[in-house]
Amino acid sequence: MMSLRFLRALLVLGRVSNLPTVWSNCLAGWLLGGDTNYRSLGFVLAGATLLYIGGMFLNDAFDVEFDRAHRTERPIPMGAISVGTVWLFGLAWLLLGAGCLFWVDSGTGLIGLALLLCIVIYDWLHKRISFGPFIMGACRMLVYVVAASSGAQGVTGWAVWSGLALGLYVVGLSYLARGESRPAPEQSGLLRYWPLLLLVTPVVLAFLLNAGDYRQGSLLIGAILVIWATKSLRYTLWAGVPAVGRTVSGLLAGIVLVDWLAVCYLPRDWGFIFIGCFLGALLFQKFVPAT
Repeated sequence: MMSLRFLRALLVLGRVSNLPTVWSNCLAGWLLGGDTNYRSLGFVLAGATLLYIGGMFLNDAFDVEFDRAHRTERPIPMGAISVGTVWLFGLAWLLLGAGCLFWVDSGTGLIGLALLLCIVIYDWLHKRISFGPFIMGACRMLVYVVAASSGAQGVTGWAVWSGLALGLYVVGLSYLARGESRPAPEQSGLLRYWPLLLLVTPVVLAFLLNAGDYRQGSLLIGAILVIWATKSLRYTLWAGVPAVGRTVSGLLAGIVLVDWLAVCYLPRDWGFIFIGCFLGALLFQKFVPAT
């Protein structure tokens, strides 16, 4: 029987508290691609979920030596699971995720392979290069493209531009997250303020792309996103002892608000789904760390 310690290790390795943000990515991309095909959405949700979990497992597998030195609370350094098992699970999730996307159609599957490759490159290189956050941003953007490709209209310009805005938001929070494993006195020195400007990219894009009656919705949801991002940033920017992890966790949950903003032109009923994903991410974070 699977022990509770091993089960928790799997949940922590997969960073499952962030899955609602993956689901909202898929929903937004699918809607921007013309929706209508609910069967395809189901396989896209399954495929993106498995790719995300697999990528998170490989992240710990690649970073095992760093974690043993700096993040001893992670499952592998704690001895809750072996690095070999993590590699096995991670690769299995990735293959299953790619298979789900090919089940939709070959086009979605090929874009899914590009996403898989992007995930592996990020896991392999992100600790060795300074522009790793841009690869992470590209991964999130590709989730939009994968989901849009399964819609009735396919990959639209709206899907690409909205995916780019999401990607830049993720770049900003990823640069901030780099300081999380450093000692608190060093964190403020490591913080690069310019990437934080990228957090408002979705708000600017939504204002530019939405005109007339749609602009009112974009302004409302954009204001909610700005307020949430500011609340999250205060734990790092305006605290005596920076709590980077708390800020990053909040900004990760804010990804759902970015997705909601991307489809602000839809009837308000759709908003309840995104609000549910947002609250789900916050709830899951109470049990499983987001980073």
